[in-house]
Amino acid sequence: MSRAFVKEPDGDQVIDELPERVHSPHVNYVTPTGLRQLQEQVDGLLARRKSLAGAVSAENKKQRMYIDRDLRYFEERIRRAVLIDPADQLEDEVHFGAVVEVETPEGRRMTFAVVGEDEADAAQGRISWVSPLARALAEARVGDAVVWKRPTGEVELTIVAIR
Repeated sequence: MSRAFVKEPDGDQVIDELPERVHSPHVNYVTPTGLRQLQEQVDGLLARRKSLAGAVSAENKKQRMYIDRDLRYFEERIRRAVLIDPADQLEDEVHFGAVVEVETPEGRRMTFAVVGEDEADAAQGRISWVSPLARALAEARVGDAVVWKRPTGEVELTIVAIR
């Protein structure tokens, strides 16, 4: 049959099912800030769902489906969370929650915080504990040199400070 005579969705149809959001296979380590951010996500989604409660349009039903799916995702992330307080960690080596200052061979200094997957934001210097950079830094001490294996090539970094 020719596709010319098949009715295409016009955007008003409601999706019957949404695929669930995929969870990371890694342990969900979180800092207190990360756990708070996850709870804020849930609270925001609950508020959005409440604001749509009386609306019956197809668009609102679609939005509620997305909200409900995201609620299931974030509630599960919270349920799986393993809280690690950086204040309880030793500062003599890089670990989850540490803030690490490194220096490149050219003398450029960068600071990174090793955090959970949900709170990672490379632009803010917050790197996931499962990232290649965090894995390279893991258990290093001040003065140690580590190799960060990037897609564009390897970079040697020297640990300058750990907080």
